[in-house]
Amino acid sequence: MLLFEYPKCSTCQKAKRYLENKNFSFEVRNIVADKLDINELDRLIKKSTKDINKFFNTSGLKYRELNLKDKIQNMSYEEKLQILSSDGMLVKRPLLELDDTVLIGFKENEWNNI
Repeated sequence: MLLFEYPKCSTCQKAKRYLENKNFSFEVRNIVADKLDINELDRLIKKSTKDINKFFNTSGLKYRELNLKDKIQNMSYEEKLQILSSDGMLVKRPLLELDDTVLIGFKENEWNNI
């Protein structure tokens, strides 16, 4: 398992504690200091089988600053990948990569099912 997180994010901290309490072995990657590149994002999105828009941190300051809410509908998949790869703060977190899927955000019920 690989947990993509921003260490100061309280939701990421909850997710990390959850994994530790369940005694799961996992690696951690700071999504802001070590941004995801376009190829990594594309791979994670496809592995998740979710729409690329689910990968945007819509409650983040950067998302609002760039006014992405209005712009995102008219962007191509490639343009969205480019924007997501430009700043780790734009990516919804935490992301948990497993062998066969990717979980977006921390929803304990969803994580329990996996």
